[in-house]
Amino acid sequence: MLSCELRRISGLKPTEIPTYIDKAAQNVVQYYVVNKLHIATAESCTGGMLASSITSVSGASEMFECGLVTYSERIKSELLGIPMNLITEYGVVSKEVALAMAKGVLLKSGADVGVGITGIAGPTGGTKEQPVGTIYVSVVTKGKEITENLALSEPEADVDVRLRNRLMAVLYSLETAVEILK
Repeated sequence: MLSCELRRISGLKPTEIPTYIDKAAQNVVQYYVVNKLHIATAESCTGGMLASSITSVSGASEMFECGLVTYSERIKSELLGIPMNLITEYGVVSKEVALAMAKGVLLKSGADVGVGITGIAGPTGGTKEQPVGTIYVSVVTKGKEITENLALSEPEADVDVRLRNRLMAVLYSLETAVEILK
């Protein structure tokens, strides 16, 4: 379920969302540093934006293990250990693959929290079954997992849908990276 904050800002233009991301990233870094925790990310449709938002905060070196951009199916399989049959059976944009990405980066990095993001940012690539805005985010610890289809709706026609969807996925990931630990 999308957080109240994410629902509240879903109507914002892409140029307005970075302020919320900056604040959320600062909160994540501070929380992880204070609690001596580490995070690792595996991103597809966000292309490293989550890792970039975290590492833009001073002190991130104390809590950030790694950020992998695993865009292709082959790299998801080779670097994260996701079985190709899982990708074939469920599709690369699925809760199963997002979860496998998060678990794979958690295992490979030895971090306390792993994040996996896969989806259709748009504006092309959507289908009736999986429209633009179908973005799965999975956040896992060694004992807990949260996986969500953000199912972002189409914004106003004058909004850069791809940028907006990617930014919303980053913001949700940041919020969930702290929520899962509480």
